[in-house]
Amino acid sequence: MLRAIYDWVDERLDLTPIWRDVADHEVPEHVNPAHHFSAFIYCFGGLTFFVVVIQILSGMFLALYYVPDIVNAHASVNYLQNELAMGAIVRGMHHWGASVAIVMLFLHTLRVFFTGSYKNPREFNWIVGLLIFAVMIGLGFTGYLLPWDNKAYFATKVGVEIAASVPFIGKYIAIFLQGGDIVGAVTLERFFALHVFFLPAALFMLLGVHFILIRRQGISGPL
Repeated sequence: MLRAIYDWVDERLDLTPIWRDVADHEVPEHVNPAHHFSAFIYCFGGLTFFVVVIQILSGMFLALYYVPDIVNAHASVNYLQNELAMGAIVRGMHHWGASVAIVMLFLHTLRVFFTGSYKNPREFNWIVGLLIFAVMIGLGFTGYLLPWDNKAYFATKVGVEIAASVPFIGKYIAIFLQGGDIVGAVTLERFFALHVFFLPAALFMLLGVHFILIRRQGISGPL
C-alpha cells in the first residue's frame, strides 16, 4: 500500500530524482571516517545541523506552553519544568542544546579556518558561515531572557550594556534591544519575537544558501 501511495505521489511530483540526487551524492574519501580517522573533524558541520534540528523541534514544543509576558513568563517556565509530563526533559534538551550548538559551530569554524576551506572559491560561503555564527549567538542571547528570572534579567542587562558601549551606534542598539530605556515587558516581548520568528527566519535562509554553495563547490580537500 505504501508503495502504491509513493508511486501515485511520485508520478505527479517526480520525487525520485530529488532524493536519488541526495542519496547518490558521493562523499569524498578524505571526509569518510571509515577511511580516515581524521575525517571526524569534517563531521562538526553536520553535527551542528543535527543539534539545530533538535533545537527547532524542542523549541516548537516549548512555545506551545510559554507565555511571553512579565506576569506569566516565569510561571509558564516553572510549569514546563516541574509539572508538564516530559517538560523538564524537553526544556533540558533545548537549554543545553543551545550551548552544544555554539560549541559545535565553533569547532566547525575552527576546522574550516585551519584547513583553509575559506579560500578561493569558497570565500562567500565563509562569510555566510560567519553570519550563521552571529545568528546563533543572537538566538542564545535572546533565549536567555525568556525564563524571566533574576539571572536572566541581570544577564540581559549586562548584555545590553555591552551592546551600548559600541561606538556611535551603541545607544541605538540598546534602545532597539530593550524596546525603550529599561529591560522590561517590551524587552521580553521583543526578545521572544526575535528568538522565535526573526532570527530563525534568517537562520533558515542562511543555511539554505550554505547548503546550496556546498553542493555546488563541493567539500574542500585537506591541506
